Amino acid sequence: MKKKVAIIFGGRSVEHEVSVITGLQVIENIDRDKYHVIPIYIDKEGKWFTGDSLLKFENFKNDNLKDLQEVILSLNPNDHNLYLHPNSIGLFRKKLMDKIDIIFPTIHGTNGEDGTIQGIFELMNIPYVGAGVLASSVGMDKILMKEVFKAQGLPIVEYMWFYRSKWMKNQDETIDKIENSLNYPLFVKPANLGSSIGISKAKNREELMDAIEIAIRYDRKIIIEKAVDNPREINCAVMGYDDKVIASLCEEPLGWDEILTFEDKYIRSNTKGLGKEGSRRIIPADIGDDLREKIEELAKKAFMAIDCSGNARIDFLVDEEEKVYVNEINTLPGSIAFYLWERKGYPFSKLIDEMIEIALKVHEEKNRNMYIYEADLFNKIHLGGSKMDSIKGV
Repeated sequence: MKKKVAIIFGGRSVEHEVSVITGLQVIENIDRDKYHVIPIYIDKEGKWFTGDSLLKFENFKNDNLKDLQEVILSLNPNDHNLYLHPNSIGLFRKKLMDKIDIIFPTIHGTNGEDGTIQGIFELMNIPYVGAGVLASSVGMDKILMKEVFKAQGLPIVEYMWFYRSKWMKNQDETIDKIENSLNYPLFVKPANLGSSIGISKAKNREELMDAIEIAIRYDRKIIIEKAVDNPREINCAVMGYDDKVIASLCEEPLGWDEILTFEDKYIRSNTKGLGKEGSRRIIPADIGDDLREKIEELAKKAFMAIDCSGNARIDFLVDEEEKVYVNEINTLPGSIAFYLWERKGYPFSKLIDEMIEIALKVHEEKNRNMYIYEADLFNKIHLGGSKMDSIKGV
């Protein structure tokens, strides 16, 4: 019997359109002989919809989504059915289909890649593809990510960070602290955002102030990083769970200078059937075996450092002396980084299969944990007395 796979895309995020593309790429390449696909689209207001028109990219381009039904998923761990939203039918729920077997989230950025939607799936106790709540949230927050990497001895660039409220309170003091800690040029980034949105390079105080003003529009936490001189960007994906992980081929984006723009990442890249063709990547990257092996090992260590699972892409900076810095991990890479796996024996369809199998294994492992502990605690506590009486014996 075919497994029912709910592929969720869109979302309340500045990366909404990118998520739609990734979701439709998965829909286009999933093996229909093995899986029954249920498309679920989250619009920019956060409403959930399903319908056959979601299966075709042309309907998004032409704004031709006509058959959509607003839906909800039950948080009951024993109920994985898809229901019509109560707003559509009143107080009574109407089941649209039998239980969903697994969820494949493809929501980039805020409210999807950051652990929030994964928390819903955990409450449902349903298998889902990709990183869990912890890995997703740590991987999304560039500050926490770097703190974890630093604690694990992974090489990272010098950085500092601050809250938007501190900037609004005293800009000169914040700038002085940055300049006393780091040398120009600097990169200024929102802590919780991807796809180069809100990121700027600053070569002096005036540019730094402008860059911060841009970044604080997107997040309350801002990270400042020391730029690497004349770097090469080399990326490598990792797939697996626990310590059972493998590395993909390495890639080097072409034309990379200071910042890969949103368009560089998603419009000019090979999108496997959607959008424009014409890759701007060298795969495999033109690097020596020693450097390649070092990057592969660092990629696997970074993946395991945040307890990641599924398939993630780790981005590196390499300076002129071939010193390697871990830049960031993308727990949900655009197009699920299929282009890094094809020549490693995982064409897109097989890559999707493998990610689903990993999700099922991770879910099975979680359900081996005990979630019930009989402590007879109610009979040991007496409420209504003094504070000391109420906690006696606990």
